[in-house]
Amino acid sequence: MSSEGDAPEGPSVRSVVLDNGLTVLVHEQHAAPLASVWCWYRVGSKDERTGSTGISHWVEHMNFKGTTNIPREQIKGIIERYGGSWNGYTWIDQTAYMETAASHALDHMLFIESERMSNGLYEPAECESERTVIISELQGGENDPEQLLDIEVTATAFKAHPYRHPTIGWIGDLQRMSRDDLYGYYRRFYAPNNATLVIVGDVDTDDALRLAERRFGAIPSVPPGDRVRTEEPAQTGERRLTVMREGATAYWKAAYHAPAVGDADFAPMLLLDAVLTGAKGVNLWSSFQGQTPQRTARLYRALVDGGLASGVDGALLPTEDPYLFAVSAEATAGTALTSLEAAALDVLDRVRLEGITQPELERAKRQFRARLVFENDSVTNIAHQLGYFATVASLDLFRALPGRIAAVTLEQVADVARRHLAPSNRTIGWFQPLAA
Repeated sequence: MSSEGDAPEGPSVRSVVLDNGLTVLVHEQHAAPLASVWCWYRVGSKDERTGSTGISHWVEHMNFKGTTNIPREQIKGIIERYGGSWNGYTWIDQTAYMETAASHALDHMLFIESERMSNGLYEPAECESERTVIISELQGGENDPEQLLDIEVTATAFKAHPYRHPTIGWIGDLQRMSRDDLYGYYRRFYAPNNATLVIVGDVDTDDALRLAERRFGAIPSVPPGDRVRTEEPAQTGERRLTVMREGATAYWKAAYHAPAVGDADFAPMLLLDAVLTGAKGVNLWSSFQGQTPQRTARLYRALVDGGLASGVDGALLPTEDPYLFAVSAEATAGTALTSLEAAALDVLDRVRLEGITQPELERAKRQFRARLVFENDSVTNIAHQLGYFATVASLDLFRALPGRIAAVTLEQVADVARRHLAPSNRTIGWFQPLAA
């Protein structure tokens, strides 16, 4: 195995690549007798082809259904016996699994992830049972106006790139896919050379690496094959859609094509979002929990303080390929979406034409620095961030992000606002409720 050693900045992380291609990251954190293990796979809904949308998420579900050496009902018990927690998620760029427990349970956590990587069962009856669960989950999401509008706006904003597909998939694909489709996808992507194992906590680095080698070293690598790689063409005009469903509340959403996490525009766009809707951070696991500092945000003042919306939100997420910057609002009772939209676009266009102020920029930087501290406040969150950025970008980019934020200038924010908030770059969606 090869080792890159410790990086000169940021958390001291030992990075080792096993002979089978598995990247192992270990970061010692001795504040409490806990350890967090995350296993990341470079596969998400952007790797799905037409006809198999939702397969990454379905495979994730199946990997909680037991393995050759761990019966289904024991996976949960192994971690809970040590007072720990476990979970997993799938999104557009990645699939991840985690356990956090007492540090002396480290080998048990690694055993679970090595089994998940190589010995999933995919029993036909379990696959069929999970089909029902996932379709029910999809239908539940469609009954949520905000989720439904987000799916429809994203599918309209993207014409070519597979980011247009919802992670849960389209219902026709979920109804058609077979057990063999699921198992073939699992065998293709759940390979050590397509994965990153992260260990953070009260551990000894050398011991942790020895345990990782013992549990994962014999798992063979798999040829990666061709990936879905499509570049989204530039949008040349505003797109609009209206969703009409039974409901009680109207929603408005605008999505602008935005830079990938590695792009020079990403840090200025984060601060632009903070000025418009409040700073959220960059941790998908924890950043969107709790209150966002919004009282001074421009869209909050215009829409919520102005009585047009009961809530406003924004999102710019770290993604491997260019994704979307979205702003959304929930209309107050009796407010027409035309009025809400006019007020929102007035704020966005004013920023596009005039930029922001120096006090706004400094406040956004302070808020963002605080969010970065909060989202690295536990071994679970630290391990998430190391694995997430190693999967979609690099550890170097993760370490450099605070410096990139601090170095952003007014001119850079004005430049990204001018280019990315252009009317021709946006997709606007309305959810117009119908009476029951």
